[in-house]
Amino acid sequence: MNVMNKIAAPIGLTVLPQPYLLFLGDTVEPGYAKTAFGLRDWAPEKCLGEFACGATVTTGLPQMTPAEAVARGARALVIGVANGGGVIPQSWLPSLIDALEQGLDIVAGMHARLRDFPELVAVAQRHGRQLIDIRTPPASLPIGTGRKRSGKRLLTVGTDCALGKKYTALALARAFQARGIDADFRATGQTGIMIAGSGLPMDAIVSDFEAGAAEILSPDADPAHWDVIEGQGSLMHPAYAAVSLGLLHGSQPDVVVVCHEPGRTDVLGAPGYVVPTVEEIIELTLMLGRRTNPAIRCGGIAYNSVSLGEAEAAELMARDSARFGLPVADPMRGGAAFDRLVESCLA
Repeated sequence: MNVMNKIAAPIGLTVLPQPYLLFLGDTVEPGYAKTAFGLRDWAPEKCLGEFACGATVTTGLPQMTPAEAVARGARALVIGVANGGGVIPQSWLPSLIDALEQGLDIVAGMHARLRDFPELVAVAQRHGRQLIDIRTPPASLPIGTGRKRSGKRLLTVGTDCALGKKYTALALARAFQARGIDADFRATGQTGIMIAGSGLPMDAIVSDFEAGAAEILSPDADPAHWDVIEGQGSLMHPAYAAVSLGLLHGSQPDVVVVCHEPGRTDVLGAPGYVVPTVEEIIELTLMLGRRTNPAIRCGGIAYNSVSLGEAEAAELMARDSARFGLPVADPMRGGAAFDRLVESCLA
């Protein structure tokens, strides 16, 4: 099923050089390699292999050098890391320069810009290669209006970062389409944009324009059409709550799905801050979301149960579904529980 989105104001990245060699840098935290994992899982036909300079994290794809990747048809090195602050450390530069010299363009979704590194710019110019920064929002974004738009919208929200909001949105968009429903996945982060081909990098947009950008991302549509919007951050994250709130107000979702990873204790990137409960996120999201859509409701909960066995995950989700009075499912496991989540969202 096609989950490519067709947004009203694309950021000019509808075609990226493909296939990709995924770069993992020196990443040791799996949560920071979510871009690489997202591309592996949702655009496997675009990914030839992986390349690292000290990483302990792996996608499981064949390991290859830039020269080997070029020989197999790769056209771009994609930085598959979304680390704290979105930085490109100096230790990565030799590997990035090697990729350019071997004939690969570089695609990055970091806050740091490839073009801000003179050594990369010089090598790219010398070899006729592209430096493509995805996290570049369009100019002249409007502020939010709060005007009610036609069509239906679903937004994934989370108890924390990097726990499945993108995967859940992609899975729900695919499930809606499989039921014959007109639905689009709306990408709001660098990985989603790489998968879908277009979108808006919400966490690179000035706060005053977050809600306006979200309105552009999901414009007026046919009353039966669904926009399934990729969430960002968490309303209770000490660093990233601002982007979550702007996206919530501008999206005006009719339905939210709360994403959670059972067993995670500390907020990612903020040790000492306890992950809020699902109940807290439901309550806070509905309270704040009613500001721009009084009819907002929670359609259910999506668990990232990758650390659990199948039987243990099924038992936990059934028990918590009864406790919350809402469907609880792992979109990546699918099955009857996920079908119930889909039907609840569409009800």
